[in-house]
Amino acid sequence: MLRFDKLSLRRGVKPLFADASFIIHPGQRVGITGANGTGKSSLFAMIRDQLHADGGDFYRPRDWVIAHVAQETPADPRLAIDYVLDGDEELRQVEQQLAQAEQAHQGEQVANLHARLDTIGGYTARSRAARLIHGLGFRPGEEHHPVNSFSGGWRMRLNLARALMCRSDLLLLDEPTNHLDLDAVIWLEEWLKAYPGTLLLISHDRDFLDAVTSHIAHIEQGRITLYTGNYSAFERIRAERLANQQSAFEKQQREVAHIRSYVERFRAKATKARQAQSRLKALERMELIAPAHVDSPFHFSFKKPEKTPNPLLKLLESCAGYGDRQILNRVTLNLSPGDRIGLLGPNGAGKSTLIKLLAGELQPNGGKRETAQDLKIGYFAQHQLDQLNPDDSALAHLLRLDPKATEQAMRDFIGGFGFAGERAESPVAPFSGGEKARLVLALLVYQRPNLLLLDEPTKHLDLEMRHALGQALQDFEGAMVVVSHDRHLLRTTTDQLLLVHGGNVDEFKGDLDEYPRWLADNRGADQRQEKSGAEIEHSASARKERKRTEAERRKQLQPLRKAVEKQEKLLEQLTGKQHILETALADPTLYEASRKEQLKQLLADKSQLTQQLNQVEEAWLEACEALESAEEALNSEQA
Repeated sequence: MLRFDKLSLRRGVKPLFADASFIIHPGQRVGITGANGTGKSSLFAMIRDQLHADGGDFYRPRDWVIAHVAQETPADPRLAIDYVLDGDEELRQVEQQLAQAEQAHQGEQVANLHARLDTIGGYTARSRAARLIHGLGFRPGEEHHPVNSFSGGWRMRLNLARALMCRSDLLLLDEPTNHLDLDAVIWLEEWLKAYPGTLLLISHDRDFLDAVTSHIAHIEQGRITLYTGNYSAFERIRAERLANQQSAFEKQQREVAHIRSYVERFRAKATKARQAQSRLKALERMELIAPAHVDSPFHFSFKKPEKTPNPLLKLLESCAGYGDRQILNRVTLNLSPGDRIGLLGPNGAGKSTLIKLLAGELQPNGGKRETAQDLKIGYFAQHQLDQLNPDDSALAHLLRLDPKATEQAMRDFIGGFGFAGERAESPVAPFSGGEKARLVLALLVYQRPNLLLLDEPTKHLDLEMRHALGQALQDFEGAMVVVSHDRHLLRTTTDQLLLVHGGNVDEFKGDLDEYPRWLADNRGADQRQEKSGAEIEHSASARKERKRTEAERRKQLQPLRKAVEKQEKLLEQLTGKQHILETALADPTLYEASRKEQLKQLLADKSQLTQQLNQVEEAWLEACEALESAEEALNSEQA
C-alpha cells in the first residue's frame, strides 16, 4: 500500500500542500486532480524519490516496481518495438543472462533461465509490445521503424507504450491522453481497466477519469482529500459541500439557472436524435455538479456575432489531400448558424484535413468551397500556440486586435481566461502549454466569429478551463465544428456527429457511446482504403459491395470478439474479488494472534485468486492475439 502520513511538500519557497494523510491500497485506481500548480506532478516526483517531503512520512513497499512515462523524447536509433520491450527491465536482464549462459554452455543455468523467461511471459513479450504499439495508433509495420523516424508526439506515445510494457506494481500516468486521439484514448481506457496493479493518474479528461478511476485525490487550498468513487461522484460530493457555503450560494444559483435554461431550450429543439438524448443526459447531470465549479478562475462567454449569414460556408463535391495523397473525396457539407458538429473517425482519416479545408488553410484540389460574404471564422489549432509573440504579454496580444479599446476593458476580458494582475503583463515565452492555449482561445473569442473550427481545443487545458469552455460554447450562436478526444466536451456542446472515414464524410448514426464499438468493428479499415484519388471508386455498386464486405467481416470476427469479451468479464470479476481480499488484508487487526486462522485462509484465497487471474489473463491475451491475427488476415484479403 501507499501511506501518506501528515505529508507536506513545497516547490522552492511555494508550499503545495500540508498535513496530507491517506492510504492507497493495492489495486486501487486513483485520479489526482486539482488546479494547475497545486502539486500533482510534484507528488509523482516525490513518490519516485525525485523530491523529498518537507514534513511527515511517506511509505511504499521497497519491492514494488514503479512505471512512469518519460517526458523526454530522445532521437533514439533503436527500433520502436525494441524501445518498448526495454520497458520490461527484468525481461531484458533475463535475456542477457540467458545469452551469456548459452555462450558459456551452462546447460542447467540455461534451463533455469528458460523457466524464468516463461514465468515472466518472455515468450509472448514481443507480441504484447506490438499490441501496445498498435493500440496507441501506430500502423502495422511501424513497430519496426526507428524511434528517431517519428515526430515528438509519436515518440511520446512510444514512451507511454514502454511504461505499459513494464510489469509494474505501481503505474504513474501524468496526462497520458495529451498526445492521443480519441481512438487511442478509448484503447488506453480499456487497457487500464484490466491493469492489475495500483494506478495513480493525473488527467483533465473527465470521461477518461470516470471510466478508469475508483478514487479521486483532490488537491485544493493546500490540502489533499481522498474521495471514494470516480470523477462524477467526486463532483457531486464536492458540489454538495460547496452548496452549503453561504458565500457561494448566489453564484451557484446563477450557474444552475444558466444550465437549466439551456437544457430546456435544447430539449424543446431536438429530442429525437440519439446524440441529442445523450447530450441531454450529460447536461442534466451538469445541473447537479454546477456548484463544484463556482470557485473557478475562468469566466467568459461568446458575444453574439455581428452578422450570421445563412449558409455560412459550403463544400460542394470537394476533394483535398497533400501532394499525390488524396485524403477527402467529393465531400459535400453545408454549415448554417446553429450547427453544432463533432467529427469522429480513425487516426489519419482526415478530421484535421477537413477542419483545414473549412478554414481555408488548405485549398480543395477538386470541387468547390463557397463562403458567405460576412463569414468570420474562429479557427483553433495547436500550431497557433507557436505563432504567439514570445516577447509580448497576453494583454499586448489583445490590445493589438483592438487598439482603441481601454486597457481596463482588456484587463477585465483577459482576466476571465486566468490572466489577472501582473500575469496579464508577463511575456508569453515562459507560459505553459495550457496558458498559451487559453490565450489563443481568448484572442479567438474576442473577435466574435460566426463559425468556430476547433481542432483539439482542450489539449493542455485543465478541468476548470474545459468546464468554462464548454459553458461558453453552449451559448455560442454561430456554427461550430469540433475535433476533440474529450468526449465530455463533444457530448455537451454538439448535437450532430459526422464520421470521417475512407475519404468520405457521413453522418454517424449512433451516439458517442457507440463509437468505440464502431472502431472495434472497423479497425484497420482506413489502411485498406488509403488509396490515391484515382483508385477510390465512387459508384453506388462499389459502396454497396464495401458495406456487404464489412458486414461479412464483422460476422466472421464475432465469435472471436465474444471470446475476448468473455475473458474480459472474468478478469473484471476476479479483479473485483482481488480488491475485496486486499481490502480485508489491509485491516491491521487481522494480524492479531486471535485471528491467525482467518489470516491463513485469506492468504490462501489470495494465492488461489492470483493463480486464477494469471490463467484468465493468459487466456485473454491469447484471445486478443487470435482476434488481431484474424483481423490482419481479413485486412490483407480485402486490401
